This record gives sequence, structure tokens and C-alpha cells, in this order.
Amino acid sequence: MRTEINGFDLLNPEMYLKKLSILNFKNYTEAELEFSPQVNCLTGNNGEGKTNVLDAIHYLSFCKSFFNSIDSQNILHDSPFFLIQGTYNGEDKEEEIYCGLKRNQKKQFKRNKKEYQRLADHIGLFPLVMISPADSELITEGSESRRRFIDSVIAQFDRNYLEDLIAYNKVLSHRNALLKQFADSRKFDIESLEIWDIQLIEYGTKVHEKRSNFINKFIPIFQKYYELISGGKEQVGINYISHLNENTFSEVLIKALSRDRAIEYTTVGIHKDDLEFTINGYPLKKFASQGQQKSFLIALKLAQFEFIKNIKNSTPILLLDDIYDKLDDLRVKQLMNIVASDNFGQLFITDTHPTRLASIFTGSETDFKLYHIKEGNAEEVTKNQLSEASN
Repeated sequence: MRTEINGFDLLNPEMYLKKLSILNFKNYTEAELEFSPQVNCLTGNNGEGKTNVLDAIHYLSFCKSFFNSIDSQNILHDSPFFLIQGTYNGEDKEEEIYCGLKRNQKKQFKRNKKEYQRLADHIGLFPLVMISPADSELITEGSESRRRFIDSVIAQFDRNYLEDLIAYNKVLSHRNALLKQFADSRKFDIESLEIWDIQLIEYGTKVHEKRSNFINKFIPIFQKYYELISGGKEQVGINYISHLNENTFSEVLIKALSRDRAIEYTTVGIHKDDLEFTINGYPLKKFASQGQQKSFLIALKLAQFEFIKNIKNSTPILLLDDIYDKLDDLRVKQLMNIVASDNFGQLFITDTHPTRLASIFTGSETDFKLYHIKEGNAEEVTKNQLSEASN
């Protein structure tokens, strides 16, 4: 079964990751793991490499690490390269995805042995959502982190959005360079600036419109998941902040021109957009407990999952890293009830306690596999071994 949305040739909705091979990646010299189409548990102490397996899976969907944007820093110690390969299984065919990087060379990314000329052409074909303690930067860090969240969701179902965003950033760079040139030469040429303004307005207006539409549809889904996790104890909200909310981009640029000239870069536009997170009407960062903040972040990601699934008619892979951190038992139980439902497809979970995860799925009809990770080695734990350990 294949379909097309916004220029994407989508894969079978029931596609799942069957096998993962990694070589010289982070703390792994070599590893091969075969997965269940339903639940896969990765256990072990902190720092052993559980999260690195999830990051390798993330690479196969997004062509990059979830944690480190510098590819060369993901190569094991002094090794000359890293390789990540994944086999995805569907009802009608298998898909082979390859990612390889040699030091000081361009990253290679292939689908069924055919190399991509543009990595952007791969984004969205294998939808994935990752929930990680690193998500806390959405609350603690600056607006760039929150814009990146918006962009990562929309880019998975709208290729034109990604291309408009890339074009906008290129034009922005040229406009900033020109503003600096004006300051250095002490000569100002409005006609030269308008050439870039026209393009900035074109791409920026389209990006703003799509971000605004997305947020309006996204908020009710997010609020539903927060209520499910928290038991309806708090009211949460998201406000989309943009210079373009009240005025056209052209008007905004005209008003900011004197300031842009003084500071020598573009001070307004969609590159300054932000999201304001609230709880009971107050800023989340200042008034929410750690458990409430983590519940907020998990609800964001589960809403991202549902949004992508609905719009693409394709079930994303869900990665849950260290979900027990900062959540009380009730919220963990609520979360596991949600992700174990039929609405979710293939699931990967990490935890430091093997019996805690196994107890959730043992005795149920859910098919699951469990790997124990130690010092970059992955060893499958059988259900018989789990039963013996619990006794």
C-alpha cells in the first residue's frame, strides 16, 4: 500500500524496524539487534549505551543524531568511520536504510542501496517520535529549541515547508550580510535590500501560515494527552508568539528597518518565533514542578505522534528514553496504558530496571523483546530468563 501526501511517497503504514546493525557508533564497536514489531525494552545501568541504540534508530529516520548535530563526534573514539543500517519490514516489501560516515568526508545516506542527493528527500518516509530527558531544553532553553520542535513535526508531513524554511534561512543570511556591508561601508542602498526583503516576505509568510495552522490543530490533541497523563489535575496551554501574528511581514520589516541597520542584522521575522508554555495560566518554567514539566513534555510528544499518524495515515515508531525519571508511579502507569494501546505501533523503551519493564508486558498479549545493555554490548534476555529472575 502506498500513498502520497504533500509530495511524499509514503511507505506501508504498518512498516516497522526489523533489524538494526551498528558499527563504531558512539560506545558500540559492533552490534546487531532484531526487534519485535510491538514492544522492545532496552535495560542496563546509566552510561552503558541504551540511549545510543535509540539514537541510531533516530539517525535512520532523520539522517542525524537526536543529541549531537556534529556527526563526526558520534564515531567511536579513534575509529575511522561509523555505520548504521536498518531493515524495515512491511506487508509487501522490505526497506534497507544505510547511514555511513568516514572522518573528514561527506555523510552517505542510502535507501535500498541508492544514495540520496538531498537528505531532505528522506525526511518523513519513516516517521518517528522520540521522548527523552533531553526534551527539557524545550522548557529551559531559548526559542530556537521550540522552533526546532515545530519544524521537526511539520517537516515530517510537508516537504514544501522544509524547502521554504531552508530558502528563508538562506535569504536571511544574505540580508544580514548586506546590512553588515552597509555599516562597514557607511553606505545604505534601499533597492539592494528590497531584493532580499521580497524573498524573505515570500518564504516567511508561507512558513508562518503553516506554523499557525499546525499549532491551532495541535493544541487540543496536546491538552487531551496531558489530561490523560495527569488525571486532569492541571490546565495547560501553548501560545504561538510571532511578529507576523498581528501585522504583515512587509509592515514588520519597515518598522524594524532603523533598528536592523543599527544592530546590523534582521531583528524581526519567523526566525524569532516562539512558543509560550503555560500551566493554570502561568509560565510553565516558573510555576510547574519537575513532574508536571515532564508530563507536559511527554504530552507534547504524544500529540506529535498522533498528529503525524493522522495526517500521514502512517504509524510512527515511538522511542521512550528513561520515562521513569521525575514521574510518579501514577503518571507512569497512565503513560504506559496510553502507549500500550492499539493506537501505537512499534515501541522502544529504556529503563535501568529489567524486571520493572518486563512486569508491564509479561502475561499480556503484547509481543515484546528485551535486551540487556552493558558497555556497548546488547544481549537478548529470553522470557524464560525473565521468569527465573522474577522468581
